[in-house]
Amino acid sequence: MTHRTLIKDLPAAIDGPVRVAGWVDTVRDQKKIQFVVLRDESGAAQMLHLRTDVEEGSEPDAVAAIISGLTAGTFVSVEGELKHDERVKLGGLEVVIGAIDVAAAALDSPIADDSSIDKRLDWRFLDLRRPEQNLTFRVQTTLLHAMRTWWVEHDFIEIHTPKLMASASESRAELFEVEYFETKAYLAQSPQFFKQMAQPAGFGKVFEVAPAFRADPSFTSRHATEFISVDAEISWVESHDDVMAMHEQLLVAALTAVKEKHGAEIEAAFGVPVTVPTLPFPRIPLAEAHSILNSRGYTVPRADGDLDPEGERRLAEYVKEEYGHEFVFVTDYAVGIRPFYHMRHADDPTLTNSYDLLFNGTEISTGAQREHRVDVLEVQAREKGVDPEELGFYFDFFRYGVPPHGGFGMGLSRVIMLLLHQPSIREVTYLFRGPNRLLP
Repeated sequence: MTHRTLIKDLPAAIDGPVRVAGWVDTVRDQKKIQFVVLRDESGAAQMLHLRTDVEEGSEPDAVAAIISGLTAGTFVSVEGELKHDERVKLGGLEVVIGAIDVAAAALDSPIADDSSIDKRLDWRFLDLRRPEQNLTFRVQTTLLHAMRTWWVEHDFIEIHTPKLMASASESRAELFEVEYFETKAYLAQSPQFFKQMAQPAGFGKVFEVAPAFRADPSFTSRHATEFISVDAEISWVESHDDVMAMHEQLLVAALTAVKEKHGAEIEAAFGVPVTVPTLPFPRIPLAEAHSILNSRGYTVPRADGDLDPEGERRLAEYVKEEYGHEFVFVTDYAVGIRPFYHMRHADDPTLTNSYDLLFNGTEISTGAQREHRVDVLEVQAREKGVDPEELGFYFDFFRYGVPPHGGFGMGLSRVIMLLLHQPSIREVTYLFRGPNRLLP
């Protein structure tokens, strides 16, 4: 059997025998000629068959009969002659079919005429055949590979932290509780405690890309109950400025790789350019962000002062106008908004050495310098209603020496959603999990 050629490699191949395989996108079955648009994981190309059964009394055309019976989504293998022809609109080439073999026939698609997101998620394996979806996950692959490359080149260690925990890492209200033999366990909301554990272990700089779980009954475009969290933690920081510097350099490296490899495809498929941000990203303290929003006619309604989605969107508009930037660090959050382990300002104990990172008007990440002094950490925990004895294993990290450190956690799907200007993380998550979705 002739070696299979990916459709993306056909333009560089010479005219002659070729074998391609994929699924049927469309069929045009005419009296004298048949066209099949075949799609594989790399692209689409036109297949052509000249019927031999059009004259009265002619022998049956087996290939024509197969093509006439093809349904969209059927997986086939085609052997034929590759011909470059600039008149062919699809790629400037076509394959003249010599033989066609049906590997697996398909029923009519249940989502062919229904574009609602919920229906498409019900049949996600069919929805993923769309070229936009294929590109989405190629972009995600490139983004993550570029991040890993940057981390490794900067001497980070990759870790894999457990997703079954004996106690909460963040808020107990957002925990999934599971049976664990004779006791209870909880699905990890983040790798926070365990990536911090790498600091007294002497690892210095660590990263992880892994699932996280939040029992949050939100139905917004940005929330999921299971998501991929991109995390990093570094030792010997002087403040959250060091964490932000690392974070922005990582994103510049990742977006540079995406633009170089997929920029033209993204613009063609989604109608948006990929912009590599300049360094440094704008930095705006939260109090100043409120002043900016107030001056532009918007008051954040949240009692704790945290930015709401509308506030994030409006602040991003300001940053775009003033700085020409898609990213902004909102810094210096109040103690009441942040968890107990965020370090507080040395000159203002009401504020924390922390930040949120906004991308195209939506928060994608939270980062901070951590409190590494165990006596201070215990006081801050009690102020937040956390009993240090319940988290004895965590507080032990700090009793045997730990350097000043900090890091961030970032939602991967939010980054991809905002990069491609998609309306929901459901569109860019391979298999979305939400309050009312556990299938497929």
